[in-house]
Amino acid sequence: MATEAPPKGLDSALTKKIMKVASKAHVAVFKATSGRIGSKWRVGAGFKKPAPTLLLEHIGRKSGTTFTTPLLYLVDAENLVVVASQGGMPKNPQWFANLTANPETRVHLRGERGRAVRARVATPAEKAELWPRLVDVYADYDRYQSWTDREIPVVILEPR
Repeated sequence: MATEAPPKGLDSALTKKIMKVASKAHVAVFKATSGRIGSKWRVGAGFKKPAPTLLLEHIGRKSGTTFTTPLLYLVDAENLVVVASQGGMPKNPQWFANLTANPETRVHLRGERGRAVRARVATPAEKAELWPRLVDVYADYDRYQSWTDREIPVVILEPR
């Protein structure tokens, strides 16, 4: 499935460490400002077209610890849609496995804390309908898919 070589070092320990530190900083700033800062992603394709960002809470499937991860999202009627792209890395992100094990969770949006949602993986038909809209929100998703052999999951967050 991979059609384009990913950047060198994408899956390195240093890249993972930088992403983890940047993610923690993003979460802290978003929470401290109720999303006034951090609710738009301005990196990569988001530089020209900022993408909306939410904070996703997820419970560790092994640890039981609550984690918070910033993710880009698409509004689809009453649902929110996120992508488990992890920048085109070879493996799905931890939050995806955590949501699969514990789908009842909460998200934080700009000015809104703790919206209760239930996560589910989009069906192939849903993904086919949503993918072009997700790429419109953040064009780099197509590039990420071209870098990896895994099928990047799309997750629908339904209100509960």
